[in-house]
Amino acid sequence: MTEPNGSTLHKSDPEEPRTSMGAMLQAAQQGPQEPPGTRGRTTIADGVVEKIAGIAAREVPGINALGGGFTRTMGAVRDRVPGGHASAGRGVTVEVGEKQTAIDLQVVVEYGVSIREVAAEVRENVIAAVERMTGLEVVEVNIAVNDVHLPDEGTSQTSEDRVL
Repeated sequence: MTEPNGSTLHKSDPEEPRTSMGAMLQAAQQGPQEPPGTRGRTTIADGVVEKIAGIAAREVPGINALGGGFTRTMGAVRDRVPGGHASAGRGVTVEVGEKQTAIDLQVVVEYGVSIREVAAEVRENVIAAVERMTGLEVVEVNIAVNDVHLPDEGTSQTSEDRVL
């Protein structure tokens, strides 16, 4: 016949104050009272910040695309492959630390827009989105304008159009 081990069984003292939770509640109260938000560590991958920044930059009117010429070409090929999809982080490079991040963007702007105004709006939108969603401080957003998208670039030219 086996008997319960007395060392794991809590025997209540008649003078001990009782609660609806019993001794378990009292044992939990003896530890440090830290807020739940500080119990553990959260890490944010570079790719997460890249996607947030890429989406926020594309939301700005006047931005045609992100990425340099080669990046856009490879992305277009990847998009056409069955099962492939557009990368939200294309044209975005980030450095993420524990509390801060720096972001580099390569953009293509629409012809006719003020590059200075579009760049300022992109910076504001990217900083607001990244800081709101991640809690990281954005120390800088560097923007490289790699190309200007002309209105007629969206249409494909036939060989007859080029000969004339």
